[in-house]
Order: sequence, then C-alpha cells, then structure tokens
Amino acid sequence: MTPLLHIETLGQGPDLVLLHGWAMHSGIWDGVRNLLMQRFRLHLIDLPGHGLSPLSDSGTLDHWVEAVAGVLPERCMLGGWSLGGQIAMELALREPQRVEKLVLIATTPCFARRDDWEWGMEHKLLQLFLENLKINYTTTINRFLMLQMSGDRDAGKILPQLRQSFFQRAEPDPGALQQGLKILQHSDLRSCFSGIGQPVLIVHGDNDVITHPAAAGWMHRQLPQSRYVNFEHCGHAPFLSFPDQFVTHLDDFRTIS
Repeated sequence: MTPLLHIETLGQGPDLVLLHGWAMHSGIWDGVRNLLMQRFRLHLIDLPGHGLSPLSDSGTLDHWVEAVAGVLPERCMLGGWSLGGQIAMELALREPQRVEKLVLIATTPCFARRDDWEWGMEHKLLQLFLENLKINYTTTINRFLMLQMSGDRDAGKILPQLRQSFFQRAEPDPGALQQGLKILQHSDLRSCFSGIGQPVLIVHGDNDVITHPAAAGWMHRQLPQSRYVNFEHCGHAPFLSFPDQFVTHLDDFRTIS
C-alpha cells in the first residue's frame, strides 16, 4: 500500500509543489516559503521516510513517484531539488495533465557516473556516505550540508541557516536513506528525458559539486524550449543562496503558456 505523504499547504494562487532532496525534508524551503506563498498556493511534501512522512514498503523510484502522485494537486507547477528533481521528471512524464510546468533545481537525470556519463558521482562515494550516516548521523549530515554549500560565496552565512532548517525535524528513517541511495545509484532518466512536453525551468549553481552544472546544460539541450538559469558563485542550493532571484524566476515562469 502506498503511504499518504505529509504535505503542508500555504498561501493562495496557482498551485506550486516543491520536492526536497535525499536525507532532507520540506523544512529546507523555509528561506523562500514566505515569499512563495505570497504568489502561489504552496505545497511542501516530505518524501517517503523523510520529515513527517511514513516509510514506503518499497523504495524504488516508481513507488516514490506513486506516493507523491497520491497527494499531487489536479493541476500544478512542480519543482524538484536534487533527488526530488528526478521524482518531478517522472511525474511530468506520467502525469502530463496534472503537471503543467516543471522546475528542475540543482538536479540531474543520472546521479551516478557511468561509462557514457561523466557528470555523476562515483557509486563508492554514495555507498560510503550511507555507511557513515549509520555510524555518526549528525557529523555526516553536517559534512553533507557543507558539501552542498561548497563553492558558494555566501556559504558562511547560509550554512547556519541550512543547519537550523534541517535539524528542526527528526532524522530520516534509515530504511528511507537506503531506498533513496539506491534510487541515486541506479536511476537513469536520460533516455526518456526528451519526452517531457511541459514548459521547463532549469535552475543550477555554477559551483555545484553534487550535481554537475554540465548536467543542467545537457538537460537544456535536450529541451530547446526550456529556460536555463545559472547562478554564479553558487553551490547546490540556489534557492538558499539567491532566494529573491529564485522566487522572481519562478514567478516569471508561471506566466508562460
């Protein structure tokens, strides 16, 4: 049975759904939620086993997509950050009547490095991260948050904010971390990516060390009608590094027909 995910709904206007990344929760959007809820009816979803959502019995990408589809509004603009971006891509392909516009934030169609994909992370690094989470969760998460801010000119200011947002909720279920890791290691959406027919906004930081900026360029080339916003001196969380500009770009994007 697909679990009913926790969703927080705020504000008035067109529906905007945001999906967080692996090991995170929807509190990660705290820096932009007040700005967004003035322009949108904002839906913040906790992925399976993260934040306040129950763990899914099965941890495939298909099951996570199905779980999110169970709480998705009938028509919405859908944004996904990092791992949440892959779920958003799948939903755009499967639910074209419900997902009217797609926002891909610091994400990639293929997280893991492959022979024909040099812009991914090594499988061993992803596995090592999971093992370290089991040994010392707080220390490992702090390192992961630092990695997300790597290359960001305002990292010293943003990192405390990121930590405060993250640790306001309980740590993810260990099973969810394992499920999410397998999705990161094995999912490859490159072959179907060009089938996305909705308007797409791609947002990326030029110093992102988790999802390579070249992956954003690749996505933009597959969808020539997409918009590509590149933030300079920015790491893996452009919505935290440039909150006002991020919200402005989403606000402008919603007017596209």
